[in-house]
Amino acid sequence: MNTPIVLLIALLIITIVWLGVTIIKLKAKNRIITIQGNEIEWQLAELNKKSEELKDIVNQNQQIISLVSHDLKGPFNRIFALVQLLQLTSQNLSAEQQEYIDKIHQIVADGLGMMRNLLDNRRLEDKGITLAREKLSLSTLLQTLVKNYEILASKKRVTIHYQCETPIYLESDKSYLIRIFENLLSNALKFSENGKHIFVGLQENKDGIEVKVRDEGPGISSEDQVKLYHKFQRLSARPTSGESSTGLGLWIVKTVVEKLGGEIECESEMGVGTTFTVRLKRTS
Repeated sequence: MNTPIVLLIALLIITIVWLGVTIIKLKAKNRIITIQGNEIEWQLAELNKKSEELKDIVNQNQQIISLVSHDLKGPFNRIFALVQLLQLTSQNLSAEQQEYIDKIHQIVADGLGMMRNLLDNRRLEDKGITLAREKLSLSTLLQTLVKNYEILASKKRVTIHYQCETPIYLESDKSYLIRIFENLLSNALKFSENGKHIFVGLQENKDGIEVKVRDEGPGISSEDQVKLYHKFQRLSARPTSGESSTGLGLWIVKTVVEKLGGEIECESEMGVGTTFTVRLKRTS
């Protein structure tokens, strides 16, 4: 047989064998890829299942927190009212009994603040903010809040000063304005040592309305200011009388202020104090 033909046949056979081996290897790889693909799909399905289960658990926990907070508000409000009644008849109490009632008053007020923040957080996450605008006197609203907090402040011998030269009106949501300034006043009081002062100022200018809440507390470090409005953040400064905190108050304040079309600013100096400034538009 002609040598070139033999070589051609040999080359053809080698090529056929090589193709056969390659096809076999490819089929084997395809089987492995298919198996691995099925495994990945199964793992993804498991991850999705666990993710849904985790979402359900988180949602259930949030609902439980919301329900418990809501249900506890009633008893706490009743205790708060009873404590206030006891304080009205304090002339019949000994100094020690009065001290215990003052402590109960502070604890109940602290607990109510925590529950309000938990409920606000849930409401903001679920539904956002639906505004109910009305024309109101911001000067009167702030004066009332200051008077309410003066009772708690007196327990720590903290003096709250309120300054507003003329009546100031705006169109806004009363309930959310109350939540903003309750949180700011509560924070200022929490971080004030006995005998210190809190200053609340309200003024109107060409750009809108400005409310300042200044304390003489420990101040907020630059590191803490970066995470100031984040949820569930605990800052390095600690409340002076063991008051509790959810780490939600300032997040709620910023969220609501911005929804009202305003802005909030913090200025602080370590060892001197902190000033929160809320700026609102007249038609916010």
